[in-house]
Amino acid sequence: MPLSAQPPASGQPYVFAASLDNARHLSSLLRAVHFQDHATCFATANGLRVTVEDAKCIQANAFIQAEIFQEFAVQEESVTFRINLSVLLDCLTIFGTSSLPGTSTALRMCYCGYGYPLMLFLEEGGVVTVCKINTQEPDELLDFDFCSTNIVNKIILQSEGLREAFAELDMTSEVLQITISPDKPYFRLSTFGNAGSAHLDYPRDSDLMEAFHCNQTQTNRYKISLLKPSAKALALSCKVSIRTDAQGFLSLQYMIRNEDGQICFVEYYCCPDEDITEAEL
Repeated sequence: MPLSAQPPASGQPYVFAASLDNARHLSSLLRAVHFQDHATCFATANGLRVTVEDAKCIQANAFIQAEIFQEFAVQEESVTFRINLSVLLDCLTIFGTSSLPGTSTALRMCYCGYGYPLMLFLEEGGVVTVCKINTQEPDELLDFDFCSTNIVNKIILQSEGLREAFAELDMTSEVLQITISPDKPYFRLSTFGNAGSAHLDYPRDSDLMEAFHCNQTQTNRYKISLLKPSAKALALSCKVSIRTDAQGFLSLQYMIRNEDGQICFVEYYCCPDEDITEAEL
């Protein structure tokens, strides 16, 4: 594979380099968090994290572990840069989104550090394309502080259960209300749309429920407009972990298995709708 990219003529060594036999593994995950044009990339020895935020209310993270790559090298403790995600996706799919059977687009990414572009070397069928994407100063990102000690309730659900819910509930509603309780209804999703209220309940012994850990009853509302971007990740996933903390912040962690059976994760954090008063619940 003609992707053994050499350091540039300037002699500046790469601080980050990674190779993938199939660029689709990366592009499908990045599409799952592509609801804003720009993303912040973090590369560490553990892998690559791509973070997208909107209005300081929602944050999405795509995690691609180092083991997914055929080569993954980071020369510093952490390498961080901001990039136009729309342009990156266009480059990754430069040979098209659907390859012929038995063919795939090989990828090598290289980055020389602050101020340098991210370089992509893409090869398919003996044709090599080189893309240079300008990088930017990374923004300061929200820290939702979802450490294990802050988690109040946690549910692991097969993704088909959540897909069914979003198909059945009234998405003309402005909010999705989530109730998690140690007693009935256990896990309830509610909407309040043009056709009236709709509720969908999942008992804790449901076939779709893989784990149910509830420390206290919680009812919170979230703007559906903030949750809609996570539908892309939901469509790709096989399981979803739903977690809430004491303030009602929501974490949706989607487990995604790629074509080779490798596991990656996409996580969405969403703040509760502060316009809803306790009296309305």
